[in-house]
Amino acid sequence: MRADLLAKRQLSQRTAFGLLIIATAIVVVLVLGIILQIVLNGGGAISWEFLTQAPSQAGKAGGIFPAIVGTFYLMMGTLIFALPVGVMTGVYLTEYARDNWLTRAINMAIVNLAGVPSIVYGLFGLGVFVLAFHFGMSLLSASLTLACQALAMTITTSREAILAVPREYREGSLAVGATKWQTVRHIVLPQALPGIITGAILAMSRAAGETAPILVVGAAFLLPKLPQSPLDQFMALPYHLYTVAAHVPSMPMGTMWGVALVLLAVVLSFNVLATIIRLRVRQRRYSS
Repeated sequence: MRADLLAKRQLSQRTAFGLLIIATAIVVVLVLGIILQIVLNGGGAISWEFLTQAPSQAGKAGGIFPAIVGTFYLMMGTLIFALPVGVMTGVYLTEYARDNWLTRAINMAIVNLAGVPSIVYGLFGLGVFVLAFHFGMSLLSASLTLACQALAMTITTSREAILAVPREYREGSLAVGATKWQTVRHIVLPQALPGIITGAILAMSRAAGETAPILVVGAAFLLPKLPQSPLDQFMALPYHLYTVAAHVPSMPMGTMWGVALVLLAVVLSFNVLATIIRLRVRQRRYSS
């Protein structure tokens, strides 16, 4: 009887393990297939002129340099506004707030914010930042709008990273006379930094690929020059890709795939850079 039970458990474990491997393989194959298709179809459009010139003839000629710069500005603006607020909120909810109905309601609201459609954030940014605060259709309005959208992800990842720090670290710091804030600043946050950086990576990646929110708060299709201030309009790769694919007749397919390839490369390059920074921070933490 005991041998039969053990055999059933092993069979169940092997079945579950096999299903997990199959699911992972499906995801990997799909992702690699998408990347390969984009590279094969868009690689021919990539050239120095395509990356360094402004678009002309409604995007049919020229390049996408203003859209690349605008996407970079948008990602940096989102990071600047979302990361400090998200990390401070995560610190407060995990280290200072009491466990009561209000805190639980706030946590539930933060989780639900991650599921709000992106166009709703765009309408919120239009009503608040563009009209109420009079920032106009600008890079600043778009950055603040995407920062609001990224807050839920930033807060959640920051909280999980802070909660993952062992309780013994806090108790040891308090035992030697450190204050609560000194413990958070010098013990908890350095230990949670790799997870916080991961949240920043996800927020920036999502900001780089969003089209609906920036559609109504400041993105433009064709601009003769780069934005000179945060209150100027800007071009962005996802909106440019949407426009040339859906609203420009007789657009060469290679150009559309080329824009998609550049957008993919921008997102992946930021992810790789942030991953390298996270690994170095983790190695420095363990070696110290």
